[in-house]
Amino acid sequence: MKLKHYQEKVIKALKDYLGELDIARNEYEEMLAIKPNLAKHINFPKDAWEKSTGKTIYHSKTNSLNEPLPDIYLKVPTGGGKTLLACHSIDLIQKSYLKKQTGLILWIVPSTQIYRQTISALKDREHPYRQILDISSGGRTLIKEKTEMFNRLDVEENLMVLMLMLPSANRQNKETLKVFRDAGGYTDFFPAEDNYPAQEELLKKITNLDCFGEKEEVFQRQIKTSLGNTLKVLQPLVVIDEGHRAYGENARNTVRNFNPSFILELSATPPEGSNELVKITGRELHEEEMIKLDIHLTNKTSLDWKDTMLASFEKQNQLEKLAKEYEENTGEYIRPICLIQVERTGKDQRGSDFIHAEDAKEYLIKQCNVPETHIAIKSSEKDDIEGIDLFSKSCDIRYIITKQALQEGWDCSFAYILTILTNPGSATGITQLVGRILRQPKAIKTKVKELDECYIFTFKPNASTLVREIKNGLEDEGLGDIAGRLVNDEGGEGIDNLREREIQYRPGFKKFEGKIYLPKFVIQEKDSWRDLIFEVDILSEIDWTKIDISEIADRTLTDKKSKEQELTLGLSKEEKDLLEETGRLETKGTLEIDEAFLARQISEIVPNPWICYNLGDKAIELLSKKYDRETIASNFVFIIEELKKILEKQKNIFAESVFKKLVNKKQLHFFLISDKGGFVLPSRIKVKSNKQLIRNDNTPIQKSLFDYVPEENINELEKSVAIYLDEQEKLLWWYRNMSRQDYHIQGWKKNKIYPDFVAANKSKTKKEDYDTVFVLETKGIHLKNEDTKYKQDVFALCNELGAKKAWKELFDEFPDHDFEFQVVFEDEWQNKINAMMQ
Repeated sequence: MKLKHYQEKVIKALKDYLGELDIARNEYEEMLAIKPNLAKHINFPKDAWEKSTGKTIYHSKTNSLNEPLPDIYLKVPTGGGKTLLACHSIDLIQKSYLKKQTGLILWIVPSTQIYRQTISALKDREHPYRQILDISSGGRTLIKEKTEMFNRLDVEENLMVLMLMLPSANRQNKETLKVFRDAGGYTDFFPAEDNYPAQEELLKKITNLDCFGEKEEVFQRQIKTSLGNTLKVLQPLVVIDEGHRAYGENARNTVRNFNPSFILELSATPPEGSNELVKITGRELHEEEMIKLDIHLTNKTSLDWKDTMLASFEKQNQLEKLAKEYEENTGEYIRPICLIQVERTGKDQRGSDFIHAEDAKEYLIKQCNVPETHIAIKSSEKDDIEGIDLFSKSCDIRYIITKQALQEGWDCSFAYILTILTNPGSATGITQLVGRILRQPKAIKTKVKELDECYIFTFKPNASTLVREIKNGLEDEGLGDIAGRLVNDEGGEGIDNLREREIQYRPGFKKFEGKIYLPKFVIQEKDSWRDLIFEVDILSEIDWTKIDISEIADRTLTDKKSKEQELTLGLSKEEKDLLEETGRLETKGTLEIDEAFLARQISEIVPNPWICYNLGDKAIELLSKKYDRETIASNFVFIIEELKKILEKQKNIFAESVFKKLVNKKQLHFFLISDKGGFVLPSRIKVKSNKQLIRNDNTPIQKSLFDYVPEENINELEKSVAIYLDEQEKLLWWYRNMSRQDYHIQGWKKNKIYPDFVAANKSKTKKEDYDTVFVLETKGIHLKNEDTKYKQDVFALCNELGAKKAWKELFDEFPDHDFEFQVVFEDEWQNKINAMMQ
């Protein structure tokens, strides 16, 4: 499954952190071996955090062994693919930090619904989540539930994911949790009961193991062979899904008491005190076609709930007709579903003044002629959708009636309509259900407006309450930045009426309409021109046989045993001999050299599988000159990651060479004229916004090219730059360039560069005209990295090529104008802009 751009952003941030974490951890371990007292004061997760992110605030954590514990959050909104990112993150953490393919992953979820969905996907070998884990483990993946036993070989020879639903520990102590009870089935992980020296040795190493008895007693302490103790011994990588929703501090302490080696948390709204490594916005999800927008709100003023039901029924019929037409045209199947929230679902609760699930069902059947097979009730007592594939063409369900059962973790992108029949003052109102209708089917816009948006129908609540509740719901789902895309179809009092409107140039800039051209890199093909295509023009021209991977031989491999094997050090020699005789220690490494697996891993960089295999073979051959096969096998994951780094670096070097050769041969041009591939700024733009960008003194923006700039489309750094530009006396106009839809530059790397701003200064010779067009990319100070250096290099080439152009010879309407491309950082942008305006 190809990652979306924002998902690649998450993975890139995690890679950067893990790279620094690995370096910092190695320095910590070296100091621990030499000067353990000094090492105690080293906080290597914090050091890595500061180096990779540039942030100075880090909330340090330790596990119950008082070891520094990397604990980070990935902030991804509802609908953003958190589980997919979790699987990719496991792969990265295992390889880059833990240096292994096997071991225990403790995957914790907060609810039954999320548990069922996640474990079902992970157990399905055809599902993308499972396939990611299988690639990571070389096909050796085990998915276990808490009730399923496992042994030491399961963990040593496989990537084993243990799913655990851990409710809040605020309401129960650890003695009541089954994971801490002595199960008697995990003896494989502990010394024999009568081997007291080995038991004491293990207790010295892992001090928080639960025991029977006391050290001073006749029979001494006896380690419990419980799942909880097994987790403490294995020190798992812990993945926590939606941690902000269900885990109190006591529960978090329980997790840290498992002695994790790393905690990765994924959440739409990380709590205070969390280490937020990366933040994805609702706007980014929308740009990637992951969610349905706009959100249409219809608030029926009638006091009869049946009128709201009728409106929902009519909307479902309308959407289904459009969905059938869409299927006829494209072959893609969508069956729009309406979610209905009622006040009561219990079998003994009908007949009161509250709206019951059976009341809603009866109305649909008797008044709307909806077949009973089209209606499902989902409650704690009745579950009509259990085990049903709602995406199947054979499924009839179009209405799902619930009270609270779908509030968290439920995922069906066919859900388009939310009908709220509950009291708006209820704590279980709109807030947690709004996210259930936001996912876009197959994450692909249909281009049918109605099928790319979603709908909420309510009755009785006042307008201000509705807006507050829905916006709270969006914030709970990590989508607060798209709250402005709430459209009131009834035009109710106090609701932001955010219908799409067309924005034009300011009156003073009308003469520039259709005449502001920006240069792009284009390829000449006979007498025509086309945009540069990375895969076709750059990647395909790289001679992979000339790639130099010789530096892999300089990598230092370790002969340290895996953590799983270190656990046997507490056993007596006799006990070790017994284990060897039973075959449990027959291999000295948990990995093998698998050339085919290595080739698959590097194929994401090198497109030719035969060359991948040869490069992998060459890498093993180079390392074999220094190390034996056993050492190479035990470092296999490390070797793969280092080889990928080398290949990525080499690919970029060769790609840049191909790019510049095309320029020198005059096959690749940097052109301005529109019919030769240049870009013209739009004359009209469509916006939906409830807040306009204003200056710091609350006066309106004056110099933006368009007469309205939505504040929703701009972050804090960009906002500061925009306002500063607007206040420059020598600036004529500026334009907010939108990522993934406006002006871009294709360089020698795959991802296009979308600058943040285009601006022009006032001409010194011609009144109401401009001399230079400035193309600006803004960057936070902590983002001065390799990617930023690449953008600076591309911009430098643009400036170099632009300086050679006589633009007026190419285009009569652009005489005496120049271009300047700049990357500006948050610690220097004011000086840069001041220099531009001289």
